[in-house]
Amino acid sequence: METRQVSPQCVVALTWTLKDTLGEVLDELDEPVEFLVGGKDLLAKIEEALQGHEPGDTLDLHLEPEDAFGDYDGNRVFLEPRGLFPAELQEGMSFEGLPPGATSQGAPDKALFTVTEIYPEHVVLDANHPLAGIALRLRLKVEGVREATEEEIGRGSTGTGFFQIG
Repeated sequence: METRQVSPQCVVALTWTLKDTLGEVLDELDEPVEFLVGGKDLLAKIEEALQGHEPGDTLDLHLEPEDAFGDYDGNRVFLEPRGLFPAELQEGMSFEGLPPGATSQGAPDKALFTVTEIYPEHVVLDANHPLAGIALRLRLKVEGVREATEEEIGRGSTGTGFFQIG
């Protein structure tokens, strides 16, 4: 079987260690996960770096916020009345979209909002990606490369959305 190289419209299986610039591990993937190259699964900078690599190759990438999850945007932080949320609400919980009755103007409809603070009268919701504003160090290992199926190409994804920008 010939060794395939990473190219557009292929599926690459990756493992990785994701760290911040201080070397703290943010995410570790020990079991290979498949991503569509040329779709919306991976950040452009990662796709670019993977081109021409083959199984067994290891890459070390440094991603500035603009190449990763963007700069932190204070305009993507919203206050909503505490009563709109379930009693068991906890910091760190995420919601897709704002709850019915939300009062925030200009909030993105489909964003993932993370609860960052809970007060008796209101809740602070952050629509920034949890890694926004952070420079990242990423060690990737190419575990496998295969042709993408028609369905994956049509969807633009293998269904794995770790790096998707919402």
